[in-house]
Amino acid sequence: MPEALRARIAAVSAHLPSRYRTMDDIRARIAGTGGYAPPPGLLEDLTGVRGVHVHEDGENASDLAVAAARTALDEAGMSIGDIDLLLFASTAQDLIEPATSHLVAVKLGASCPVFDIKNACNSVLNAMEVAASFIQTGRYRTVLIACGEPATLATRWHTPDRQTLLRALPGYTASDAGAALVLTAGPAGPDDPGILALRFASNSEAWENCTVAGGGSMHHLSVHDDHTTLRLNGDLRQGALDALPRILDAAGEELRAVGASTFVAFHQIAMPQYREMIELLSLPEDRCMPAVAEHGNCAAASLPLQLVKAREADRIERGDLVTMIGLASGFSFGLALLRW
Repeated sequence: MPEALRARIAAVSAHLPSRYRTMDDIRARIAGTGGYAPPPGLLEDLTGVRGVHVHEDGENASDLAVAAARTALDEAGMSIGDIDLLLFASTAQDLIEPATSHLVAVKLGASCPVFDIKNACNSVLNAMEVAASFIQTGRYRTVLIACGEPATLATRWHTPDRQTLLRALPGYTASDAGAALVLTAGPAGPDDPGILALRFASNSEAWENCTVAGGGSMHHLSVHDDHTTLRLNGDLRQGALDALPRILDAAGEELRAVGASTFVAFHQIAMPQYREMIELLSLPEDRCMPAVAEHGNCAAASLPLQLVKAREADRIERGDLVTMIGLASGFSFGLALLRW
């Protein structure tokens, strides 16, 4: 009988651009467009976010992903030649065609198979699901997941009125980042590290609640701000509440195990949402980290960033149980339970 395999995280990294834009900077730029100028302090009060990271001029999604991937490879003690499959997982992309994973591969010098995985802010978590499935079946042994998020490109600057500003609010916490994980095959014994469970649920009827609509077939050539920026069209919280029965059905057992986790990372868009999720899912607040307050909403790079920050703060050690919870426009929910 073939040996049972488990995908384990050999390395995780995050790359944060050095440029930083405070909420006061954002307010000043909005005011400078001649439209509605939010009162001083309003953005901070509504979001609880201090500021966001901003990519350099000319830096693309693939560049952010490559910076993080190089760090992850070094941490894992591997070269790009050790990678059997490369997945680019992000809300962003360099081009409509080809897949951005090809640009990442060229910049890293990879010659392995590559493809993109895209599911808004759950892209990395879905890539982990794909990578783990390949590893468990023996198809590939080592998989690199790379994420690049120049999310500030979806920020709306001209707001003719207060209502438009409120609809554009998620874009003011959007933050740029790169992230990467190296997953490799290991034994699947009861105490061995690796991904123990993955569960997903969706409420696709809520797809229109939050969109960046431009660039697809609906609004292919549109340059209107309503299409090219992050826009609230409905109630994100209600989308999550409507999906709650499906979430509990798909991940009930694993959610009950969250209480035993040393650290819980979950996708964060602003501090009010951070507090709501802790209450909604009964998460242990002392084992969570409000990374969004300092770093903004890093989209699909959010979960890896929290793992990196937790490790740097010595909040994760080998053998610990860790939970990753993904939330994404669509509406999508994902949960990964792993032993570090």
